Amino acid sequence: MLKDIIKKFEKIAKILNLSEKVKKRIIEPENILDFKIELNGKIFPAWRVQHNSLLGPYKGGIRFHPKTNLEEIKALAMIMTFKTALMDLPFGGGKGGVRINPKEYSEEELEKISRDYVRFIYQNIGENKDIPAPDMGTNEKIMEIMLNEYEKLTGKKSPATFTGKPIEKGGIVLRKEATGLGGAIITEEIVKKLNWQAKKTKIAIQGFGNVGSYAALYLFEKGFKIIAISDSLSGIFNPEGINIKEAIEYKKAIKYLKGFPGTEEITNQQLLSLKTDILIPAATENVITKNNAKNIKAKIIIELANGPITEAGEKILLKNKKIILPDILANAGGVTVSYFEWQQNKENKIWSKEKVFQELDKKMKNIFNKVWQTSLEEKIDLRTTAYLLAVKKLVEKIKF
Repeated sequence: MLKDIIKKFEKIAKILNLSEKVKKRIIEPENILDFKIELNGKIFPAWRVQHNSLLGPYKGGIRFHPKTNLEEIKALAMIMTFKTALMDLPFGGGKGGVRINPKEYSEEELEKISRDYVRFIYQNIGENKDIPAPDMGTNEKIMEIMLNEYEKLTGKKSPATFTGKPIEKGGIVLRKEATGLGGAIITEEIVKKLNWQAKKTKIAIQGFGNVGSYAALYLFEKGFKIIAISDSLSGIFNPEGINIKEAIEYKKAIKYLKGFPGTEEITNQQLLSLKTDILIPAATENVITKNNAKNIKAKIIIELANGPITEAGEKILLKNKKIILPDILANAGGVTVSYFEWQQNKENKIWSKEKVFQELDKKMKNIFNKVWQTSLEEKIDLRTTAYLLAVKKLVEKIKF
């Protein structure tokens, strides 16, 4: 993943003819916190990578995942640098993680891990320094615990230091839905650009967690035909469309999608190669590779997951004239609403649901149109365009 992102950056550096000094300033992390957390005699590696602060304080989630490692955290922090630059937010990029499977530990044990994590990083974070948020394996409850520990250690109230908090603790409405919602708004925009009709547009979504389910619900309510969805176990398919509201209720009750009435069971791999207009990978990275890219029938791929397409897979897709909406644009709804939460906390105001949605809608459409237009003018694909606009923004800020 890290190599792929560096390759993408190198491609842009070549277009812009950047010097080695400038390239280094953008690509190398400014600070890496590498430490270990102990729980019940077991040691868990943990990190916070503060990648780039040219545009403002570091911003990025903290993940609890059994396979996370420093290379992955560096890659995700770098993606955040480009994402916040593209979205025109006053933030840099950061990311954190603990190598732990949260499903194997009690709430009390996860609270201990969360508090210990903050004890290691608290002097390096702050509302104008580094603003963490939830990611895979963490949630608003963990952000509340982390904020509580941070305020205890610093002896001052600072709700703007963490985003993705519970609403009663200074969180913002629509934060949970934001990533999926942002991706769905952009999906709607691209469909308009191509003069397609929602009710005739078929969509398959891989991943039905927070991101995939909210994207699916919004698109379903807008009249799109969602023909397939999947979770980590398996997928469900109905060529006539799936009732997403009912599927969400079913998953809440049963904990998985398998067996949802009126659908056929398919694998995650089969979902990717379905005959559909739009494919939305909303689960994990590297799901479309050189091995399966040739089987993709969708005309448009919306990257709601981070890095779902490998470099080699992308070459095949572009050769086959597929339109790829890159992750740094497609899933930027989350960090955009995090920015609104940070603003809300700093100004001590509460934003209404209508205001959050209007501002998110406006931001996503503005940046999408800018990327779309530039892509047409420069005759380059959407990912290259998005990275080009992001890197230009960073270069403008460099002073030696």
